[in-house]
Amino acid sequence: MGNSGKLAVVAAFVSLGLLVLAAVVLEELVLYLFLGSVLVCYLASLVQVFSRRRYLVVLLGAAGTSLFIGCSIAFLRMWGIAFTQDANAMGSAVSTKDSDIYFYLAAVAGIGTLAVMFLGAVVPSFGSRASAPANRPVPAAVKKPTPRKPASRPTAPAKRPAAKRPVAPRTPTTAAKRPTSNASAQRKPAPKR
Repeated sequence: MGNSGKLAVVAAFVSLGLLVLAAVVLEELVLYLFLGSVLVCYLASLVQVFSRRRYLVVLLGAAGTSLFIGCSIAFLRMWGIAFTQDANAMGSAVSTKDSDIYFYLAAVAGIGTLAVMFLGAVVPSFGSRASAPANRPVPAAVKKPTPRKPASRPTAPAKRPAAKRPVAPRTPTTAAKRPTSNASAQRKPAPKR
């Protein structure tokens, strides 16, 4: 798990603690801190899901986020506080007693989206392909035998042949002038019997 996954876990625990604290003290500042930690958890989970290439989780998160935003706007619109102060600006006002369904849908979509994104970021097998070919064992009958290379033997370093010098033709004058120091040249031929 990367740094964004660790940040998502920390932010999730902080947001749970702030939710309990907000329920106890009912302070507006604690509520804003809770919403901020939830946003940090969501963004860190999103980064981790993208880095793990779990595109199905990203798709589910995008659908859940769209549903959450749509239901939230519908809830606020029914109360007459979305986009305009006049409830009749875009048509006849609807009774606010019917707005509870949008609130509940927005809450379920938001919690579901956070849960899917968090699980996709933290749980290793969530949202990945379980039947990937690399994860399945290959039966022995299907395996192809791999050709073995012959064992390499240490070889002696190759000897270079001595470079042959071109021999100049000898003339009687040059042969007489040059003394021979070679033992084979000083040998005399054996007498014939």
